[in-house]
Amino acid sequence: MKVLLLKDPKEDDCGQDPYVRELGLYGLEATLIPVLSFEFLSLPSLSEKLSHPEGYGGLIFTSPRAVEAVERCLQKDTKAEAWKKSLKEKWNAKSVYVVGNATASLGESSALPLLFPCGTLKREILPKMLKDKGIPLESVTVYQTVPHPGIQGNLTSYYSQQGVPASITFFSPSGLTHSLKHIQELSGDSIAQIKFVAIGPTTAHALATQGLPVSCTAESPTPRALAASIRMALQPHAC
Repeated sequence: MKVLLLKDPKEDDCGQDPYVRELGLYGLEATLIPVLSFEFLSLPSLSEKLSHPEGYGGLIFTSPRAVEAVERCLQKDTKAEAWKKSLKEKWNAKSVYVVGNATASLGESSALPLLFPCGTLKREILPKMLKDKGIPLESVTVYQTVPHPGIQGNLTSYYSQQGVPASITFFSPSGLTHSLKHIQELSGDSIAQIKFVAIGPTTAHALATQGLPVSCTAESPTPRALAASIRMALQPHAC
């Protein structure tokens, strides 16, 4: 049975995308098609802020793109030397938080702000939570989300070669926004046969807002949990 995942393929240490592998264990043939691209913004501004660790209480990350933006700044010739000499030691002495349970453990008020590299589509839940705790936050927008340039061609090619998939998994509301029109056109009346799966509750809400039935939502945003959800959705009388 063929299933479609709208995300970038990423190989792990075994040389295979973990989503493809986990779905394969259930006998499902998964194809991954990227629907989003990312453009970096304001890197000189971020680089300047990274040069002054004394002004911040730490760093907070909510996406891999934000981490990549910091890496790009520090890999520049002028910053690479400064990073080795002093910046690395100074930043390593500070706290670094990532989205999830770690952010919930942030203590009460702090004198120095946390530096928050983020995207243009950042949600306000985290900033509000920190504000309520009296923790200052300094946001800097370092990337924006744009449609992948090959999305229409890749989807058309998939449908012409593989046919209508048994299920389609969306990984973000923006991914849904940029791909839904193409999927509706390519699927035609067969769209009613497709099981729509969401990687999480925010994406599930976006699907429902578009009037699409959500067959299942992954219990957690991991390959194993998603594979289990898709298998359940494809079973007769599934959720």
